[in-house]
Amino acid sequence: MQLFAFGINHNTAPLDVREQVTFPENTMEDALHDLAGRNQIKEAAIVSTCNRTEVYCSTDKPEEAMNWLADFHHLSANDLEPYLYKLMREHVVKHAFRVASGLDSMVLGEPQILGQLKSAVKSAENAGTLGMLLHKLFQHTFYVAKEVRTSTEIGTNSVSMAAAAARLAERIFGEISEQRVLFIGAGEMIDLCASHFASRSPKNITVANRTIERAQALSKRFNARAITLADLPEQLALHDIVITCTASPLPILGKGMVERAIKTRKHRPIFIVDLAVPRDVETEVSELDDVFLYYVDDLSDIVKEGMDARQSAVAQAEAIIDNNVINFMRWLETRELVPTIRALRDQGERYRRHELERASKLLAKGEDPMKVMESLSQGLMNKFLHIPSSSLNHATTAEREQLVELVNRLYQLHRPQ
Repeated sequence: MQLFAFGINHNTAPLDVREQVTFPENTMEDALHDLAGRNQIKEAAIVSTCNRTEVYCSTDKPEEAMNWLADFHHLSANDLEPYLYKLMREHVVKHAFRVASGLDSMVLGEPQILGQLKSAVKSAENAGTLGMLLHKLFQHTFYVAKEVRTSTEIGTNSVSMAAAAARLAERIFGEISEQRVLFIGAGEMIDLCASHFASRSPKNITVANRTIERAQALSKRFNARAITLADLPEQLALHDIVITCTASPLPILGKGMVERAIKTRKHRPIFIVDLAVPRDVETEVSELDDVFLYYVDDLSDIVKEGMDARQSAVAQAEAIIDNNVINFMRWLETRELVPTIRALRDQGERYRRHELERASKLLAKGEDPMKVMESLSQGLMNKFLHIPSSSLNHATTAEREQLVELVNRLYQLHRPQ
């Protein structure tokens, strides 16, 4: 079994491809069971965020795992393949360390990815697909991420997606204090967005969610009004700014609903930021006049602000990561020797038991104990040395020198000068 990872992210695939291979939280456990149920896939964990979908596994058949991703989402493997990156062994380790440390994010140094990785690990643990290898990998990953964030300033001046949405709204409206803001969803991203917008004191805030209880829990913190998604057709027109991020597999805001809202607003502009993957807003909405629609990839220029201040920390972070990759690979190589060491010890145990049984029978017959002990020790020595001696005697000229060096090293022999 080998450590293998593959996936797509914001650097390798556009949004319309990424949203086709996401794993909503309520499907994650079934997906993990399905993947681990494939032949030659022993361990599995899936990371699924708005910017990436990655699969980590232990397998001798990487192509089987990659085909599974396409099959699970009813896609053609050939259509998905151009966007995939594939990593083996130490490249998997380095990638995981870089992702957790925020070096592979759209927002350099952003902290959210670490929490998302921990959620992915928890899902794999709950599904029973996190074996010793992936457990060790991710525990070391979390350790490295903590060291990077503690020892460097990689997160300094980091502009989150939530902050970028608020900044973009200010560029369009000038002052948010005169605007009415609607949040659709009640997850972590909406929570972060609400904090940024609430600090700018908008005229009012509304939270819409599938369940009114979650909407009310969030709205209480920001002195907001809570509604359900069923209320959106009537309520949408009352808001100037809409931020949406749900786990819905289908769009929440369709072109018809937004078009009716614009007419009701008498063509006063409405600003919409869709941070969901898959998208919450139909792409046709962008065709409407008086609508400023931005998807997650559209915010990339804003989130890169302050990048120069963080670039100086990248080299330091990469050095920490490289050192830890070496340490992890040493551990992994040691683990790979375990089957050989176990087989060697098992063979020694068979020799020991055989000679002990023979000696016991001789003693039971009344043989001289000293002679029996001599025979026991001689028998063990002959058995242990037979195979290496035979290998040396039958080695070809090309093999002999290397084999002699190995025997001298294994048995710590001192060759005569």
